Amino acid sequence: MTKKTADWTIALVSAAWGSSYLLMKMGLGGMEPFTLIAWRFLLAFGLTAPLFWGRLRLSDLKTIGRSAVLGFVMFVMLGLLITGLETTTASSAGFLTSAMVVFVPMLQIAITRRKPTFAMTSGILLTMGGIALLTLRGSLTFEGGSALCLLGAFVYAVHIILTNRFTRQSDGLSLGVLQIGFIGLFGLLFGFAFETPTLPQGTSEWTSVIGLAVICSAFGYIAQTVAQKYTTPERIGVLFSLEPVFAALFGFVFLGEMLGLQGYLGALLILGGVLVSGMKKAPLRSLPRPPGIPGRSRRSASRVRAKETELGSGTGA
Repeated sequence: MTKKTADWTIALVSAAWGSSYLLMKMGLGGMEPFTLIAWRFLLAFGLTAPLFWGRLRLSDLKTIGRSAVLGFVMFVMLGLLITGLETTTASSAGFLTSAMVVFVPMLQIAITRRKPTFAMTSGILLTMGGIALLTLRGSLTFEGGSALCLLGAFVYAVHIILTNRFTRQSDGLSLGVLQIGFIGLFGLLFGFAFETPTLPQGTSEWTSVIGLAVICSAFGYIAQTVAQKYTTPERIGVLFSLEPVFAALFGFVFLGEMLGLQGYLGALLILGGVLVSGMKKAPLRSLPRPPGIPGRSRRSASRVRAKETELGSGTGA
């Protein structure tokens, strides 16, 4: 897989996760949060594990352990987001969770001591400005739920960094599938501890669970884990910022929600940030040689020919 292919794959993952807001809204109408997480990821694991059993059965204990870590970190992030949404507005939660775009390069600087490029920094600034315009409709309220969403953004960034490292140590496909299973397991445990787990009821809840399982979990998490090996964490963070853009698009198509001028401007800034962050510095080109001034190779050749002529004349005398 090339870097360009990996970027396109992550963009498709962002589109899949953008649909999760619509599907979660359908499911949470009749199911509790941890129960919905459990059935979503357990169904996804049940669908993907048989398909990739040949790879999974070769997984060693280190791969299983790394998958458990990734699954727990993502489950914590989902738990923080769901809990935060109970006491803060959806727009504030969306903006604060998207702050992982900033947390990822900050963590990378702390780990690698290498600063992001000018293009990446510019892309991050454009992206954050676009997210603010797209998600914030009023003032940014910072309450207890907002703090949880911001903490969830940091955990999200940690997950991206860990995935980037683990995919270089273990098979990415196995990590992605096993991670899904562990997220479902943690959701089931927390569901029994704090809720009363029930099976989905009615068409709406089953549509939510199946859509989340197939589109957002089975495809999303496996594709992310496989593709992230071929690109950088900073680029991943910026591409994931497309998620609210796709969420707004799905809201418009299926729910008739309009963004307004501010929202459309924010979406354009996010797209601009994605494009700018992927720009490469143009290689330096040598200046063309002025006409009439021979290069070193031509002068050397002229001297050799002159020397040969001189020697040839002396020999024939």
